[in-house]
Amino acid sequence: MTRYLRTSGRALAALAAAMLAASLTAPATAHAQATTGATLAEALAALPVEEESRDGYDRDLFRHWVDEDKDKCNTRAEVLIAEAVMAPAVDAKCKITGGRWYSYYDDTYLDEAGKLDIDHLVPLAEAWDSGAADWDKAQRQAYANDLGHDLPLIAVTAGSNRSKSDQDPGEWMPPSEAAACQYVFEWVSVKTRWGLAVDEAEAAALEEIVADCPDAVVTITAP
Repeated sequence: MTRYLRTSGRALAALAAAMLAASLTAPATAHAQATTGATLAEALAALPVEEESRDGYDRDLFRHWVDEDKDKCNTRAEVLIAEAVMAPAVDAKCKITGGRWYSYYDDTYLDEAGKLDIDHLVPLAEAWDSGAADWDKAQRQAYANDLGHDLPLIAVTAGSNRSKSDQDPGEWMPPSEAAACQYVFEWVSVKTRWGLAVDEAEAAALEEIVADCPDAVVTITAP
């Protein structure tokens, strides 16, 4: 499936600030609402602040790891292939062997695909709380398998992903302090892309972190 490839800059924490300064774009649709040329702080301020509710949530409502283009590689495999800092071997059935990955959440390199989780940067449950409860089945599947931009899905250590679970930045941040600005930039960008809200505690936590981050520019459209 066509996917915005992550660059090695994202795989290197030392280059996170440079990456944050870059504009991010995604394909527009007729209903897309773009945040164009806004700083990170402005993009955060533009997110609606609403109470969250998890009523009715079930992870199975978000069908994920599909093989949309029928190339034998499902969404998980597509992300692993795209994010490898050392390319793995991929056979005709999309079995991945070898390769190397960098988990910026905890500043860790891994040499086995099986030790990585694919994290929904904004977790499925958090998306539900923030607006996805009103989406139809197709929208939820599209969110769970969003390969149209490089931010919504990320390969990270299984431990960091499971520690995060479905928590927002008011409850969990990557253990690597160097990852903070990159993480909140990506969080705000994904919520902007999908038109998701933030709750008051989440907004306050994001504002506190963003105040110490570079004036990154967010240019992202709805899927």
